[in-house]
Amino acid sequence: MHTKSRAIFRWSIIAVGILAAYAPMPVAGQAAPQTPPAGALATHVTLDQAIDLALKHNHSLQAARTMISQNQAQEITANLRPNPVGLIDEQYLPFFSPSAFTHDYVNTNAVFDLGFSYLIERGRKRHWRYEAAHDQTAVTTATVTDDERALTANVAQQFVAALLAKANMDLAEQDLKSFQQTVDISQASFKAGAMSEGDLIKIKLQLLQFQMDLSAAKLAQVQAMASLRQLIGFDAVPESYEVDGDLAYENVHLNLDDLKMVALRTRPDLRAAVLGVKAAQSQFSLAKANGKQDLGVTFTYNHLGGVNTGSLFFNMQIPIFDRNQGEIARTRYAITQSQELSSEQASIALTDVVNAYESVRTSDEVVTLYQSGYLKQAEESRDISQYAYQRGAASLLDFLDAERSYRSTELAYRQALAGYMSSLEQLRQAVGTRGLQ
Repeated sequence: MHTKSRAIFRWSIIAVGILAAYAPMPVAGQAAPQTPPAGALATHVTLDQAIDLALKHNHSLQAARTMISQNQAQEITANLRPNPVGLIDEQYLPFFSPSAFTHDYVNTNAVFDLGFSYLIERGRKRHWRYEAAHDQTAVTTATVTDDERALTANVAQQFVAALLAKANMDLAEQDLKSFQQTVDISQASFKAGAMSEGDLIKIKLQLLQFQMDLSAAKLAQVQAMASLRQLIGFDAVPESYEVDGDLAYENVHLNLDDLKMVALRTRPDLRAAVLGVKAAQSQFSLAKANGKQDLGVTFTYNHLGGVNTGSLFFNMQIPIFDRNQGEIARTRYAITQSQELSSEQASIALTDVVNAYESVRTSDEVVTLYQSGYLKQAEESRDISQYAYQRGAASLLDFLDAERSYRSTELAYRQALAGYMSSLEQLRQAVGTRGLQ
């Protein structure tokens, strides 16, 4: 029995050696590649990734994009020619005298007609129908592109809001942890008889405020992340996804006149307005073409009295009353309307640029003020008051006041950073491009 066990052990060692000899050797310093499972969702999302996911998965945008396909289908319809019409009739057949239904009677007495009719469109109607549909597709395409611009701005704004909520929650956690140490020290001081019970209660009540601030910060983060997920698509990220990034100050050098020129050149809503003028002109040309009367042509083969003949017919409406005057006048006014709207859209774009530019400039000044010393002074004041209070050199009220001032300053600074980043995103939307420099 002992010999059999040794033999099994020896053959096991040999088998392991063979498997090791044929197994692929890992490269030194190189980790084994890990392929994410198919259909895996991104759990960490940057701003650029969030925008890209929104452009791919946002349902409202996907619905708007179908309008382009619908307009392209209308182009097909507009470019179709009229269908020919087939004609056939048989007359004087002896249905009520079956005995007279002979070959000679049908050949000599019955009448047979077989023909085709076709409508010849005058005024290049098909051409102008297609041009009008094609121009409308161009307007719709530019409008959808503008929807993408608006969605990109909304995602960026909401992403900044998510970063702000994340920063506020981190600050609330840090403040709670720091103040918890103060509570512990105060508890020890009270037990040693160095602090009154009233001061200890005030400290604990202040701790409740920190806990409430943390709860509010957590709720704000959940809401911000849910709103961002709605924009980028619920199916694009898991419920527990996170945003990558921080509130940061980005110093940009901008020239207002250059921004205005870029906006007039790149904004898709302006391009849609200009294309709207061209589409209105195509509708006017189509209305004039529809005022031209079409020609109906019919050719028939006739069999009568044993004789085979052919007939050719022409028909056309006499344009005495209806010459499409009303539609021609309406589309002429529509051109003027489109031109006015195009000019107004340009004014709106320039106003957006000016407002966004001033918002960035003002937000930049606010952030610079905080970074020039106020933020550091608030932190130093809090630290000094805390140090003095823990050693009995400052009152409880002075310490709590310094703590509140520091927390409010930190929150305001984060709000200022978020406001500055949001102003930059607003300017990018106003200009129509994400590259401002």
